[in-house]
Amino acid sequence: MVQIVGIIPPLVTPFTAAEEIDEAALRADVRTMVEQAGVHGLVVGGSTGEGHTLTTDELRLVVGAAVDEAAGRVPVLAGLIVDSTRQAVERVRALSDLDVAALQVTPVHYLFRPSDDMMVRHFAAIAEAGRAPVMLYNVVPWSYCSPALLVRIMREVDGVIGVKQSADDLKLMADLLLMLDGRGLVMSAVDALLYPSFILGAHGAIAAILTAAPKPCVQLWDAVQRGDRATALDLHKRLLRLWNALAGDNLPANVKYAMELQGRRGGFPRAPMPPSSEAQRAAIQAALDLIEYS
Repeated sequence: MVQIVGIIPPLVTPFTAAEEIDEAALRADVRTMVEQAGVHGLVVGGSTGEGHTLTTDELRLVVGAAVDEAAGRVPVLAGLIVDSTRQAVERVRALSDLDVAALQVTPVHYLFRPSDDMMVRHFAAIAEAGRAPVMLYNVVPWSYCSPALLVRIMREVDGVIGVKQSADDLKLMADLLLMLDGRGLVMSAVDALLYPSFILGAHGAIAAILTAAPKPCVQLWDAVQRGDRATALDLHKRLLRLWNALAGDNLPANVKYAMELQGRRGGFPRAPMPPSSEAQRAAIQAALDLIEYS
């Protein structure tokens, strides 16, 4: 199995003004991430990538383009954000011939929460449908998986290898790491608290802040790995200011604006998501000015 560790940005999906996928821009950002920022992997079709808006054919297009452009230099994970087991299995099968390192899969995200038993069955069906391992993306507030349920899924379902933990409560991550005791991957999506996540023992991060400022996030990871706490803390403070500027209901649009400021084509958000407001743009620019991101 391909190693999944370190800084793994969730790519945006660049859309044109007509809301079509700009494949050339996506491929260019893959090259930037790998060749200039030195990231350790990539996710395509996640929430930062507006994966909930993509059709199956569009998901296959963007995942295939990223896999092709990465050319084995880093692992590529495919995001699945759907509302039924049937939909998830259909997407797994549509991606089955692509060289994806893992599937990043949310619980269902509509209003109704499955029981714990049905949640286990949901992820079991997804794991059985394809050959790629599954990473549970624990992000949906009303369909949230407790640390105990996450551990149960990983113990009972062959092929579920880890969790992308997205709650702001760092204690939930600490509890999950404690309960797993090294028997599964835990990737942090607590954008504001990557530094303490790494200190607690998270195996890396998959979070929007990584896409907005990939190189400083790699530097933060590297600083923690070599025990340079002073550098890590300084980077944490700079990145926290950026996260405070990015956070919002239009987060993907704000990440795209941060990219544009760095000369990277992020494209437009897909309606009805609004673009960054003037106030958001000013805050993002000010935060980026404090970060070495070239």
